[in-house]
Amino acid sequence: MVDDLKGAHASDGNDVAIRIRGLRTQFGRQVIHDGLDLDVRRGEVLGVVGGSGTGKSVLLKEIIGLVRPAAGTIEVFGENVAATAGEGQNGLQRRWGVLFQDGALFSSMTVAENIAVPLHEHSDLPPALIAEIARIKVAMAGLPLSAADKYPSELSGGMRKRAGLARALALDPDLIFLDEPTAGLDPIGAAAFDDLIRNLQRSLDLTVFMVTHDLDSLAAVCDRIAVLVDRHIIVDTMENLMKLDHPWIRDYFHGPRGRAALKTSERIEAAG
Repeated sequence: MVDDLKGAHASDGNDVAIRIRGLRTQFGRQVIHDGLDLDVRRGEVLGVVGGSGTGKSVLLKEIIGLVRPAAGTIEVFGENVAATAGEGQNGLQRRWGVLFQDGALFSSMTVAENIAVPLHEHSDLPPALIAEIARIKVAMAGLPLSAADKYPSELSGGMRKRAGLARALALDPDLIFLDEPTAGLDPIGAAAFDDLIRNLQRSLDLTVFMVTHDLDSLAAVCDRIAVLVDRHIIVDTMENLMKLDHPWIRDYFHGPRGRAALKTSERIEAAG
């Protein structure tokens, strides 16, 4: 059944931010992805879900070049990630930002210093301007300006995630990657973070690749959902995915939380 569906999401237009073809991910004898194809459209929020061991975070790391696949091609904005090097690679990296789990901030640096790292690495801006940009990004992430001078250990979990998001936005990227952005947050904090992501995506015209297990986030933020199953991927809206007769997809989307998330999605669509 998956083989029949896995090609249905491909796009042949010029609106593709990420294009993956024939991806094979293998660690020793363990095959994680086998012949995986995926197109991520420019300007969309794509949620990536799957069971334990299906390679959600690994796929993210392959796209940004931290893990090398066994076979296949990955293109970001038309550039082959594996083939780019030197200035070409730096140029590609400037076009994306990454929020890893819990922010992945440098503990010995303040929030402002963390945000400044990619600016120092990829630009020749003067220090005073970099400091000003860092404070702007702090505000964009919904943090008080006083947070700029704090260390990660002085922040709550939710604030660390926002600080990590501010760093991901430092270079004004076209594309951001989010790895479990609401994990560990209480429902109110998670909902606020979802609102922040959606508002930033709309105002900055971002493409968002979001690995998550949070059904509420999928309903509130994502335009489409990519489900990793049987070493392949199926991409569609939540409403259409819920119609598929695949055991994992059925169990995931048709449980109590899935039904509640769908109702949330329907309310959001009706409101706007």
